Amino acid sequence: MKCKSCGFDNRKNAKFCKECGEKITFAEIAPAKGTKKGSKGLVFGGIGLVGVIAIAAAVLLAPGGGVKTVYAKNGEVRINLSDVSDGKAHYFQFEDGGRVTKFFLLKAADGQVRAALDACDVCYQSKKGYRQEGDVMVCNNCGNRFPADKINVVRGGCNPVPLDRNLDGNTLVLNAGQLTQLSSYF
Repeated sequence: MKCKSCGFDNRKNAKFCKECGEKITFAEIAPAKGTKKGSKGLVFGGIGLVGVIAIAAAVLLAPGGGVKTVYAKNGEVRINLSDVSDGKAHYFQFEDGGRVTKFFLLKAADGQVRAALDACDVCYQSKKGYRQEGDVMVCNNCGNRFPADKINVVRGGCNPVPLDRNLDGNTLVLNAGQLTQLSSYF
């Protein structure tokens, strides 16, 4: 640390100048040559931004991450069970004639594959949807926590809007007409 009074280069945490005895305060510490005031903030801010981007990319590229667009064939949306059987929420959007319906599927701890809109009757206008925390889906608007094994069982309120679903062998089948009808949530 350079003394403002005499310019002597003191050790890093010195409280007094070893050369002239002058008190050294934090405010007197001059930035090192070649640096500008505030450059540390920019460096740490840049590192933080890179970290946020890396986390977002990891979430979107991880299995179960991101949103997959699905379409109907013969009035049905068909999804392989093996694609949604890892216990993680898998997010989809169904498109029909310019209308979009967002939903998620997940295999709950009870072994059942659950299907619901990524919205609820109460908070849908916020368009924030749900996130998964363990075996619970959490409303991104109000924070209500909803057990995954109650999806398709409990209706109404701040709970994921259940979707009718059927199994056809190793395929989960959703009714495209219901998905189109529920696009008003989005």
